Amino acid sequence: MVGSRVIVASLVLGVTGLNGVSAAEKYSSSQLDQIQRQLIRQQEALRKTQDQLERQSRALDDTRKALERLRGKSSTAASSEQKAEPKSSKGSVAASPATGTSPSPVGRPPQPTSESQPAVVEAISDRLGVLTPRGKWVLEPSLEYSYATSNRVTLVGYTIIPAITVGVIDVREVNSATTVAAITSRYGITNHLEAEIKIPYVYRDDQSVTRPLNQGTNVDTVYNANGDGIGDVELAFRYQFNDGGQDRPYYVGTMRFKSRTGKGPFEVEYQQGSTSGTGFIQSELPTGSGFYGVQPGLGIIFPSDPAVFFGGVNYLWNIKRDVNRDIGGQHIGTVEPGDVLGFNLGMGLGLNERSSFGIGYEHSVVGKTRIDGQTSPDAVTTQLGTLLLNWGYRYGLTNSINLTLGAGLTRDTPDVQITLRTPFTFF
Repeated sequence: MVGSRVIVASLVLGVTGLNGVSAAEKYSSSQLDQIQRQLIRQQEALRKTQDQLERQSRALDDTRKALERLRGKSSTAASSEQKAEPKSSKGSVAASPATGTSPSPVGRPPQPTSESQPAVVEAISDRLGVLTPRGKWVLEPSLEYSYATSNRVTLVGYTIIPAITVGVIDVREVNSATTVAAITSRYGITNHLEAEIKIPYVYRDDQSVTRPLNQGTNVDTVYNANGDGIGDVELAFRYQFNDGGQDRPYYVGTMRFKSRTGKGPFEVEYQQGSTSGTGFIQSELPTGSGFYGVQPGLGIIFPSDPAVFFGGVNYLWNIKRDVNRDIGGQHIGTVEPGDVLGFNLGMGLGLNERSSFGIGYEHSVVGKTRIDGQTSPDAVTTQLGTLLLNWGYRYGLTNSINLTLGAGLTRDTPDVQITLRTPFTFF
């Protein structure tokens, strides 16, 4: 803002002159009006350029969108203030030669308000934020890698007393690596409503190491399985309920639909394990969940300079389906996977005009699965907790790069997740 005012001051000083000749003596009234209109047009063009920059600098993390909206409001007010300054500055400079005093400075320094230096914060969660402006289209390629390890001890048999086991004790270690390359497209239908579609491509590679513990063998059996293909395509709509601002929260509702375009766990092939008690294992890994799902959610963003606090809740309803397939000699009928209740919270901080840092936490509670209306005796409720760290950098007018690191805090959560996103804004 100060730089633009200096430019305006230079233009005005160049017009009126500092050699003791007044503006009325050098230029006619019509010429001064023409120059004034030209300055106003330049200021308007500058304001439009700033608005376009602020509205298009949007990333997956959505809290940055809230601050970009704040920057748009702040820049609009600043531009209006700059447009009014040439009139008063022209009079003060023109009168200076007549009084013999030095010309007074044009403009004034920006007031130290909380909106004078808006932070640029990348979102950790892509569920929240001020939405894509009307008519804008965002294309966001992303790459996600996750790695998980687990150790399980399985008893296949029965126990006479706690010290005597009849059957097979199977010790298994599972290492799983998953890579997901996705294209996400968002379009602003209105300033309060946007649509999104996400098309993922999944590659999975699992390695299982098993050993029957009470059969007198010290040889491990290794099973390798992998799978790749299109994942479950998702379609979402988001609606912003209010116009928030500094120290005023934004409320954003989400409705997401998940298809089952990926190959589910009941569409892949199974084979008998080579050791007793191993049972049937997947010879090909699924790339989808195998079920349709509907997920409503509500997100809240609270800007408080220089940080932004965010949180949200969501509920995923997995729609049951009739599988009607025999696997390992057992018939699988109607399967109703457990629904998922999730929440997230965190904070984003703008380090400077281009870079940002954020920290957050996501937690999901996965319910028990029911088969043919019955809950399996060994079914348990699963807790998934992830700590998230996010770094963002804006390298162009409308482009940015975002890196998110996730660390699993519960047993069933992947040990590490790394996600790279690069959104591009068009129109």
